Amino acid sequence: MQAMNRRKFFAATGSVLGSGLITGIAHADSKPVRERNPIGVSSYSFWAFHREEYRPLEVCLDHAARMGFDGLEILQRQLVSTDNAALQKIKRHAFLAGVPLMGYSTHQGFLSPDAEKRQRNIDHTIDCLEQSYRLGIPTMRVNSGTWGTSKNFNELMANRGAEKPIEGYNEEDAYKWTIAAYEVLAREAEKRGVVMGLENHWGLGRTPEGVKRVVDAVNSPWLEVTLDTGNFLEDPYDRLEQLAPQTVLLQAKTYFGGGRWYELDLDYGRIAKILHTAGFSGWVSLEFEGNADPLEGIPKSLAMLREHF
Repeated sequence: MQAMNRRKFFAATGSVLGSGLITGIAHADSKPVRERNPIGVSSYSFWAFHREEYRPLEVCLDHAARMGFDGLEILQRQLVSTDNAALQKIKRHAFLAGVPLMGYSTHQGFLSPDAEKRQRNIDHTIDCLEQSYRLGIPTMRVNSGTWGTSKNFNELMANRGAEKPIEGYNEEDAYKWTIAAYEVLAREAEKRGVVMGLENHWGLGRTPEGVKRVVDAVNSPWLEVTLDTGNFLEDPYDRLEQLAPQTVLLQAKTYFGGGRWYELDLDYGRIAKILHTAGFSGWVSLEFEGNADPLEGIPKSLAMLREHF
């Protein structure tokens, strides 16, 4: 009865809301209306896999608070320990710093004919979902993985993320394995209240069609899209637009000082318009990938993103 009364209330006030006299409030069954997107920063922006002085999450949280970010996204591989005591220490530090933990960026791969290897990756992802739950983080970035036929990451980048499949297999096999894995993982995500976002991040994620095929096949509210602005190297705007309606987290790449592997001249005014037209009002997470000192490049990136989001 109480829920019905709430619906009647919002219906009754619809004419006022529609007039624009009240902002920041939405109908009970519609997307929220926001004047701006909250902007967080990925801990990867500081650490970048090689700056050891920025590996402690407490250091990243303190910098994020000082710079004025609304939240922090954790790169799971950056954690020195994932035992519960270590996770709760980070959670407490974030609370005292006034910086919500708003994203958990993880790695997994299902492009392998080895069933045991795929199961290990499923188990690892379930562990990550549990870590995200214990940290109080509501969304977790996930991947399809790659074929692993490149010599190293630099070769993968030189080939713009394209790889040959393992001999004797093809992309149809990859879709079958990946969809089956995420059908299992969506049920685990639901248990913990953590929304997974499949990223356009190499492998089957090289194209918007690949991301959508997996997400649509799994057909679960617990598997949506994490959209990375820097991972479509050609025709980015048309491709970002295809995934914008299913996006739950936007990862925004910037390249002050020049890119480490490549650099895209991204029009964030245009990107913001694409996301807002699609009804996206959620978190934007900065992934600074430039060669400038992070303590210089990250604040510049925040100022630019604030202008558009």
